[in-house]
Amino acid sequence: MEQTNNYQPLLTAERYHDISMGHRVVGHEHKCRHLHGHNYRIHFICSARQVDSLGRVIDFGVIKSLLCEWLEEHWDHKMMLWSEDPLLSSLSEIVPDDIVVVPFNPTAEAIASYLVEELGPQLLKGSEVSLIACRVEETAKCSASYHRLPQL
Repeated sequence: MEQTNNYQPLLTAERYHDISMGHRVVGHEHKCRHLHGHNYRIHFICSARQVDSLGRVIDFGVIKSLLCEWLEEHWDHKMMLWSEDPLLSSLSEIVPDDIVVVPFNPTAEAIASYLVEELGPQLLKGSEVSLIACRVEETAKCSASYHRLPQL
Protein backbone atom coordinates (compact mmCIF):
# COMPACT_ATOMS: atom_id res chain seq x y z
CA MET A 1 0.00 0.00 0.00
CA GLU A 2 1.42 3.38 -0.99
CA GLN A 3 1.49 6.05 1.71
CA THR A 4 0.74 9.62 0.67
CA ASN A 5 2.95 12.38 1.97
CA ASN A 6 0.88 15.38 3.01
CA TYR A 7 3.61 17.69 4.18
CA GLN A 8 4.32 21.03 2.56
CA PRO A 9 7.97 22.12 2.43
CA LEU A 10 8.74 25.29 4.36
CA LEU A 11 11.75 27.46 3.61
CA THR A 12 12.85 29.81 6.39
CA ALA A 13 15.51 32.40 7.13
CA GLU A 14 16.71 32.79 10.70
CA ARG A 15 18.74 35.43 12.49
CA TYR A 16 19.34 35.90 16.19
CA HIS A 17 20.08 38.94 18.28
CA ASP A 18 21.45 39.24 21.81
CA ILE A 19 20.12 41.72 24.37
CA SER A 20 20.44 42.15 28.11
CA MET A 21 17.13 42.68 29.86
CA GLY A 22 15.63 42.28 33.31
CA HIS A 23 12.23 40.91 34.24
CA ARG A 24 10.36 39.13 36.97
CA VAL A 25 7.68 36.48 36.76
CA VAL A 26 4.78 37.38 39.05
CA GLY A 27 3.62 34.37 41.05
CA HIS A 28 6.70 32.25 40.28
CA GLU A 29 7.33 29.66 42.99
CA HIS A 30 11.13 30.05 43.01
CA LYS A 31 13.86 32.65 42.34
CA CYS A 32 12.26 34.08 39.20
CA ARG A 33 9.70 35.93 41.35
CA HIS A 34 12.53 38.38 42.13
CA LEU A 35 13.82 41.11 39.86
CA HIS A 36 16.62 39.57 37.80
CA GLY A 37 18.02 39.64 34.30
CA HIS A 38 19.30 37.57 31.43
CA ASN A 39 21.54 37.88 28.44
CA TYR A 40 18.76 36.89 26.07
CA ARG A 41 19.38 35.42 22.65
CA ILE A 42 16.30 35.89 20.50
CA HIS A 43 15.99 33.92 17.26
CA PHE A 44 13.67 35.24 14.56
CA ILE A 45 12.48 32.66 12.01
CA CYS A 46 10.89 34.16 8.90
CA SER A 47 9.15 32.62 5.92
CA ALA A 48 7.43 33.75 2.73
CA ARG A 49 5.15 32.13 0.16
CA GLN A 50 7.78 32.73 -2.51
CA VAL A 51 11.47 33.51 -2.52
CA ASP A 52 12.73 36.74 -4.06
CA SER A 53 14.54 37.00 -7.40
CA LEU A 54 17.79 35.95 -5.67
CA GLY A 55 16.19 32.87 -4.09
CA ARG A 56 15.96 34.32 -0.56
CA VAL A 57 13.08 34.36 1.92
CA ILE A 58 14.41 37.70 3.17
CA ASP A 59 17.81 39.33 3.29
CA PHE A 60 19.40 38.77 6.71
CA GLY A 61 20.18 42.49 6.86
CA VAL A 62 16.46 43.26 6.63
CA ILE A 63 15.77 40.99 9.62
CA LYS A 64 18.48 42.92 11.44
CA SER A 65 17.16 46.37 10.53
CA LEU A 66 13.49 45.59 11.19
CA LEU A 67 13.47 43.11 14.07
CA CYS A 68 16.88 43.10 15.76
CA GLU A 69 17.23 46.87 15.84
CA TRP A 70 13.72 47.17 17.31
CA LEU A 71 14.83 44.90 20.18
CA GLU A 72 17.96 46.97 20.65
CA GLU A 73 16.04 50.23 20.80
CA HIS A 74 13.06 49.14 22.90
CA TRP A 75 14.11 46.26 25.16
CA ASP A 76 17.90 46.15 25.53
CA HIS A 77 19.06 47.16 29.02
CA LYS A 78 15.49 47.66 30.24
CA MET A 79 13.34 45.98 32.88
CA MET A 80 10.28 44.19 31.45
CA LEU A 81 7.30 44.14 33.79
CA TRP A 82 3.74 42.91 33.39
CA SER A 83 1.08 45.63 33.50
CA GLU A 84 -0.45 43.72 36.47
CA ASP A 85 2.83 43.52 38.45
CA PRO A 86 2.37 45.00 41.94
CA LEU A 87 5.89 46.50 41.74
CA LEU A 88 5.17 48.40 38.51
CA SER A 89 3.90 51.68 39.98
CA SER A 90 6.75 51.99 42.50
CA LEU A 91 9.48 51.15 39.99
CA SER A 92 7.94 53.43 37.36
CA GLU A 93 8.22 56.34 39.78
CA ILE A 94 11.89 55.63 40.49
CA VAL A 95 13.17 54.68 37.00
CA PRO A 96 10.42 55.46 34.44
CA ASP A 97 12.73 55.32 31.43
CA ASP A 98 14.04 51.88 32.39
CA ILE A 99 10.69 50.04 32.42
CA VAL A 100 9.03 48.21 29.52
CA VAL A 101 5.40 47.48 30.36
CA VAL A 102 3.86 44.48 28.61
CA PRO A 103 0.34 43.01 28.72
CA PHE A 104 1.60 39.57 29.83
CA ASN A 105 3.59 37.99 32.63
CA PRO A 106 7.08 38.07 31.00
CA THR A 107 7.99 34.42 30.76
CA ALA A 108 10.18 33.34 27.85
CA GLU A 109 7.13 31.62 26.37
CA ALA A 110 5.01 34.78 26.53
CA ILE A 111 7.81 36.90 25.07
CA ALA A 112 8.19 34.52 22.12
CA SER A 113 4.44 34.49 21.51
CA TYR A 114 4.24 38.29 21.68
CA LEU A 115 7.07 38.70 19.19
CA VAL A 116 5.42 36.38 16.65
CA GLU A 117 1.78 37.42 17.10
CA GLU A 118 2.09 41.14 17.80
CA LEU A 119 5.47 42.57 16.88
CA GLY A 120 6.27 40.57 13.74
CA PRO A 121 3.08 41.57 11.87
CA GLN A 122 3.64 45.24 12.75
CA LEU A 123 7.28 45.41 11.75
CA LEU A 124 6.98 43.25 8.62
CA LYS A 125 3.73 44.88 7.43
CA GLY A 126 3.73 45.49 3.70
CA SER A 127 6.29 42.79 2.98
CA GLU A 128 5.62 39.30 1.72
CA VAL A 129 7.48 37.92 4.74
CA SER A 130 6.05 36.62 8.02
CA LEU A 131 7.70 35.99 11.35
CA ILE A 132 6.50 32.41 11.83
CA ALA A 133 8.53 31.43 14.89
CA CYS A 134 10.69 32.83 17.63
CA ARG A 135 12.98 31.18 20.17
CA VAL A 136 13.83 33.09 23.33
CA GLU A 137 16.91 31.80 25.15
CA GLU A 138 17.25 32.99 28.73
CA THR A 139 20.41 30.96 29.16
CA ALA A 140 22.37 28.51 27.01
CA LYS A 141 20.39 25.73 28.71
CA CYS A 142 16.89 27.22 28.84
CA SER A 143 14.72 28.49 26.01
CA ALA A 144 11.11 28.68 24.89
CA SER A 145 9.78 28.73 21.34
CA TYR A 146 6.57 29.83 19.71
CA HIS A 147 5.63 28.65 16.22
CA ARG A 148 2.79 29.87 14.08
CA LEU A 149 1.64 26.92 12.00
CA PRO A 150 1.70 27.64 8.27
CA GLN A 151 -1.61 27.86 6.40
CA LEU A 152 -1.74 24.93 3.97
